Amino acid sequence: MLSQAEENYLKAILKLSQKNGKSVSTNAIAEELSTKASSVSDMMKKLSEKSWIHYVKYQGVSLTEKGRSYAVHIVRKHRLWEVFLVNQLNFKWDEVHDIAEQLEHIKSLELVSKLDAFLNFPSFDPHGDPIPNAEGIFPKSLAIPFSELPIKSRGKVVAVVMDEPSFLKYLDKLSISIGAQVEIIEVNEFDDSFDVKINGKQSHISLDVAKNILISLL
Repeated sequence: MLSQAEENYLKAILKLSQKNGKSVSTNAIAEELSTKASSVSDMMKKLSEKSWIHYVKYQGVSLTEKGRSYAVHIVRKHRLWEVFLVNQLNFKWDEVHDIAEQLEHIKSLELVSKLDAFLNFPSFDPHGDPIPNAEGIFPKSLAIPFSELPIKSRGKVVAVVMDEPSFLKYLDKLSISIGAQVEIIEVNEFDDSFDVKINGKQSHISLDVAKNILISLL
């Protein structure tokens, strides 16, 4: 049995390794978890001794096979709970992350299995993040960043890169949500911002926002 802190470290290592495809530094882990590098080093030694990670000082950290499997299971629980909170309890998509952070530490495998079945085996959470199945396999997505679409292209929003509440609330103001249809009208040379149509209505978004919205082409 792992503590909540240990589970959070495994999940953070998985997240960072998925971004860069290689071992991650203790400084990156410290930044991700908003903690001290010295605290990370202590935890890395503990997790290494339990064979959850591969850790060599100054050479980065990677998950062992069992460490990755466990981390994926935590992610699976987190994203299933987010679906439940939004679909069944009517929470908004900017409200569920912190609650799911608490619920993801429930240990019961039977509960997770029944939750998955109750939700009809969803493949993606309310932010469009893929939900691994019971075997730990993530569904594939062909989504690309909004910022990389050519002018006049059309698509629908399938995910967001950031799930910070302030960003999600801002998207709500722009009427951008999962499933929204978008079309690029023009890219402004001055600041690389975008004139767009969102569900048929004219709007404007910055480059930073566009980079954090993932689109599936229509």
